[in-house]
Amino acid sequence: MGRLSDLRPLPVETFDRPVEVVARSLLGAWIVSSIGRVTCAGIIVETEAYGGPDDPASHASTRAGITRRNRAMFGPPGRAYVYRSYGVHWCLNVVTGPEGRGEAVLLRGLAPIAGLDVMASRRGGRSPLAAGPGRLAQALGVDDALYGHPLDQVPLVLAEGWAVSERDVVVTGRIGVSTAADWPLRFYVAGASGVSAPSSRPSLPEPPV
Repeated sequence: MGRLSDLRPLPVETFDRPVEVVARSLLGAWIVSSIGRVTCAGIIVETEAYGGPDDPASHASTRAGITRRNRAMFGPPGRAYVYRSYGVHWCLNVVTGPEGRGEAVLLRGLAPIAGLDVMASRRGGRSPLAAGPGRLAQALGVDDALYGHPLDQVPLVLAEGWAVSERDVVVTGRIGVSTAADWPLRFYVAGASGVSAPSSRPSLPEPPV
């Protein structure tokens, strides 16, 4: 691995695409946190796509509209949408699509590479370090101070990583939602550490690109 400082942030154009396309493309990308002036990083191995007003499981669904909580989802793309789940865990999302659409990718799983001692300290020594959206955000030091943060800038950067082969990607329904759970919008790298809940089910057809 080269120096983390040499990694190239993903350009904004990466995120100005349909949410399911971005969710798939983020597998293999780096995320580098220098929050609190300490550095930790890893490779994204699991994501979940949430669409705009027509997605009943999305915070941007028609019944919700634009609220104080979800306004960051509506753009611009390439920003962080951070929310607290069940009043306990922070969750980190990446805003996608054209501004005003209200789409975001939930980062569900990270394979830790650098700063494992930092992550472990933030996690209170509990394992796994970053398998699951709440653990991932905690390990990286993410909270609502990063709400709306541009993800090509420190202290939290998404950077170019490795291309993941289609044969290594599993596509399933979404986890932890009560509606549209069977929509094939969860993507993960088969066999990777950091995946929150590997599925034994056959992969579902991928959304059209």
